[in-house]
Amino acid sequence: MRIALTLAGLLIAAPAAAQGPANWTAPTEPFRVADNLYYVGTAGLSAFLITTSQGHILIDGAMPTSAKPIEASIVKLGFKPSDVKVLLNTHAHFDHAGGLAELKRDTGARLEASAPDRAALESGTYPGSEDVTAFNFAPVKVDRVLKGGDTVSLGGTVLTAHLTPGHSAGCTTWTFPLTIDGAQRQAMLYCSTSVAANRLASKAKGPQYPGIVADYEKTFARLKSMKADVFLAPHAEQFGLAEKRAKLAAGGPNPFIDPERLQTTVAASEKAFREELAKQQDAAK
Repeated sequence: MRIALTLAGLLIAAPAAAQGPANWTAPTEPFRVADNLYYVGTAGLSAFLITTSQGHILIDGAMPTSAKPIEASIVKLGFKPSDVKVLLNTHAHFDHAGGLAELKRDTGARLEASAPDRAALESGTYPGSEDVTAFNFAPVKVDRVLKGGDTVSLGGTVLTAHLTPGHSAGCTTWTFPLTIDGAQRQAMLYCSTSVAANRLASKAKGPQYPGIVADYEKTFARLKSMKADVFLAPHAEQFGLAEKRAKLAAGGPNPFIDPERLQTTVAASEKAFREELAKQQDAAK
């Protein structure tokens, strides 16, 4: 809910406020989550590096100012940004796609993203709120357009794209296997299901995009049917990053194995969605 309020507040704030909370741009030490998965984001916004023998996959670009810090984190872990071959995105908002254009230029990687988010990525705008320049980011060309169920493969690692729209029209949840302590686990990088700055009902402007409420409903139903041994998310607080990395450093069982987190997150988010929907519908009467 704190994330939703922050983004909603940006709609009426000065453009400079789009820098967001301090932890969105605050640096943090990169680290290995498990197997070939590494965290290379900021203190508050996730970016994940998946390494393979044939190059690497980078998911999300955080803020418009985050490209160079992400690249520095990759180097600090002992890898080369030039070995990043594929860029992926959870959703086309400035706080997760902002650094993609620079990352693409610097690495030479190809960007693969969902069809419904392509226009937002290639225009660098927030669809439905194109007049809010605080939400703008550098446009980036999509090299491969993905649909739900498509896979991205590199060096023996296979990620599956699941379209979970609502938060953005092309919100993409990614699943992939991770080996932890000799056992294969199912990892999920959940896109998001918060309302944030989205209009669900508005007498003056209409919904953020046509069908947004139905999309949220379908996404909640879909996520309820899914499982994740390792639950990851675009915002650090959504999956308890700080607490889990502290426990990981202390030793013992890998704390990122958290099979209950997906469903508790979805349940809380759906409750918040229904409350916000009722509020906006009342206001639109």
